[in-house]
Amino acid sequence: MSVKNQSRAMLLGGAAVLLWSTVATAFKLSLQWLSPLQLLGWASLFSTLVLAVAVSWQHQWGALFATLKARPVYYLLLGAINPAIYYLVLFRAYDLLPAQQAQAINYTWALTLSLLAVPLLKQPLRKRDMIALCGGYLGALMIATRGDLLALDFDSGEGVALAMISTLFWALYWILNARGTAPATVMLLICFLVGTPLVWALMAWQGELMLPEPRALLGAAYVGLFEMGVTFMLWLGAMRSAVHVSRVSNLIFLSPFLSLVFIRYLLEEPIAPATFIGLALIIAAVVYQQRGEREA
Repeated sequence: MSVKNQSRAMLLGGAAVLLWSTVATAFKLSLQWLSPLQLLGWASLFSTLVLAVAVSWQHQWGALFATLKARPVYYLLLGAINPAIYYLVLFRAYDLLPAQQAQAINYTWALTLSLLAVPLLKQPLRKRDMIALCGGYLGALMIATRGDLLALDFDSGEGVALAMISTLFWALYWILNARGTAPATVMLLICFLVGTPLVWALMAWQGELMLPEPRALLGAAYVGLFEMGVTFMLWLGAMRSAVHVSRVSNLIFLSPFLSLVFIRYLLEEPIAPATFIGLALIIAAVVYQQRGEREA
């Protein structure tokens, strides 16, 4: 059982949020040298390796094999969604859109979760949910159109569609993931052990199986470690150490705004005023919806 320590929880949570804030920039930089499929293939490989080290450290390989043997079809589906389908769709969206747009639209996945919960979990769509959905998706539309809502003029219509579709797959993954009973790190490694070979098989089929140049490989390693692997474990550690979980979970709302700082100064991408307004709408919608869940 984890020892509760709020200071440690805030430190781990803050480190996770800081690292997550850099990944949108890392995506765009890496996509200068790699295709979305190549970035996913190499990043998922690095993530698999670091998760395997974590499972070895925790002496959980026995639990991993037992878990996979008990429900192979379930984990095949999870692994196909994450990392394979979700990140391939997301990286393609980042390849087509400015980083500020892709990362902000992707943040609406928490709202998409409430939509999927209606058919999959038989949960009713409350008035609060509908208000949050309207506010959140209005924010996404404002970001995608740079504030020109009536013109509906997108930098890339395909990119916006893919960014929205990625939220469906991420929300679906977490709905299915909630039905698992294995330790979180074990479940995540199983997904990568299943999904990574699928990605590499697709790379071979598409003729994209090649060793990248060092800077591209370094970018993929960064994405694999700090988007898919280490950061997840930091966040999990923060949640387990927290005396007041809500104080740690609220840190996540800093991530998209910190991300804009990295996008502005590392990518030198001018941040449109509509991005700040749209992002504020999205976060307000998510907070409003989650507050309703706690009060229910």
